[in-house]
Amino acid sequence: MADQATTIARRARKLNQHPPLPEVELIKPMYEQAMSMFKDSVDAFAREDVDLGRAVVPRDEKLDELNREASRKLIERMAQDPDQLRGYLNLIFVGRCLERVGDHATNIAEDAVYAAAARRYPASILAATT
Repeated sequence: MADQATTIARRARKLNQHPPLPEVELIKPMYEQAMSMFKDSVDAFAREDVDLGRAVVPRDEKLDELNREASRKLIERMAQDPDQLRGYLNLIFVGRCLERVGDHATNIAEDAVYAAAARRYPASILAATT
């Protein structure tokens, strides 16, 4: 996730060198969804909360949809305003990074579920199911 944060910071620095784009508003819901998923996945892992871990996984589809919709709108804007092409591309890449954060959060949540199950059941039972 640190790699994604670094990439977002680099893209933000490039975006800040130009006039603000109102389309940055398309990124905010993605940020909120990705950060919420990340927080909940870490909480699920730390608390061994199987239910919370399982609840994170389906939320990734909403983040994927937000990313698809934002990308579609930004591509439309590129065609309408080619002077801002680089800015729109930077926003698309930020969205892609946030989508990857959601993927990582999903992986953490899945690991949380597995780890909690491993602690609750003897190793012999888990070995028999793999």
